Amino acid sequence: MAVSVEDRLAINELIARHGHIMDSGEFDRLDDLFSHEVTYDLGDFGLGARQGIGAIRDAAIAMGDRSPVGYHVTNVILTEAGGHVVRVRSRGIGIQADGSSGSVV
Repeated sequence: MAVSVEDRLAINELIARHGHIMDSGEFDRLDDLFSHEVTYDLGDFGLGARQGIGAIRDAAIAMGDRSPVGYHVTNVILTEAGGHVVRVRSRGIGIQADGSSGSVV
């Protein structure tokens, strides 16, 4: 069964919330974005890959003032995984206060 246009739009809107939640520091809302099985690669920020929502929250809090001032999600790919499951892979770009940037997966 193909992913419907409506589902694609809803999933993309969910992913778009990522930047807003991260930029505003609403880390208690990460479970609005991610499944508990999430892998979040923060290697470009010196934090390695994180498994699970709690680990992402802890990494975001630990970054403190080193946290990017802006998050941008791009390259969103949706793949059917059978049944009513869709897997999403995307890239994110974090812009630092000093103008440098890093990427997440």
